[in-house]
Amino acid sequence: MKKISIIIPAYNEEKFIKETLKRVIKANTLGLTKEIIIINDGSTDKTLHVLKKIKKDKRVKIISNNKNQGKGSAIKKGLLLSNGNIVIIQDADLEYDPKDYVLLIAPFLEKKADVVYGSRFISGQPHRVLYFWHYVVNIFLTGLSNILTNLNLTDMETGYKAFKGNIIRSIAPNLESKRFGFESEITAKIAKIKNIRIYEVGISYQGRTYEEGKKINWIDGLKNLIDIILFNLFR
Repeated sequence: MKKISIIIPAYNEEKFIKETLKRVIKANTLGLTKEIIIINDGSTDKTLHVLKKIKKDKRVKIISNNKNQGKGSAIKKGLLLSNGNIVIIQDADLEYDPKDYVLLIAPFLEKKADVVYGSRFISGQPHRVLYFWHYVVNIFLTGLSNILTNLNLTDMETGYKAFKGNIIRSIAPNLESKRFGFESEITAKIAKIKNIRIYEVGISYQGRTYEEGKKINWIDGLKNLIDIILFNLFR
């Protein structure tokens, strides 16, 4: 393995995108060359302006949608443009720390894994204490997903997922979720691949409040519930 693709969907992240990119560029990827793909998903703040002012780096590609299409659509676009042997999804808000890349990458380099999920619930790493009911909903959705996929994940909804490039790019053209349903859909689809090797590693988590810009809400939780049933039973 020689290259890792890091896909960063960004919507109205003017406060965080510069620091996110700085940390991603600096992050240890265990000798793998980085390909960084940022999808500015129709931001209405100064996200694109900030990106244009950042010093150019040949490893960084910036794609900009004229209108907001949703996180799932942005990730799909990034996946189709990627060519790394490993692909990682990186949120632009720094809830997930690029320092944890070494944890996500190691199972691939040890030739143990085809997919790695970064779990917030099996980690001894620091976690910011926030919303109890978000935690309850995450546990419920993960449990329902596990029932239907026959997996024993602890954190299906995690934003840190890593894949072998050839596997995720074979799935990407058929991805349907436009918003936060990507997590449910991709889990359902990889679970159906024969002999797939899925690992979990504990990661740190710096959650943010709604005042700080958190976007997911109870409506998205309900949609994810529907997506888990839809993609496991009817696709």
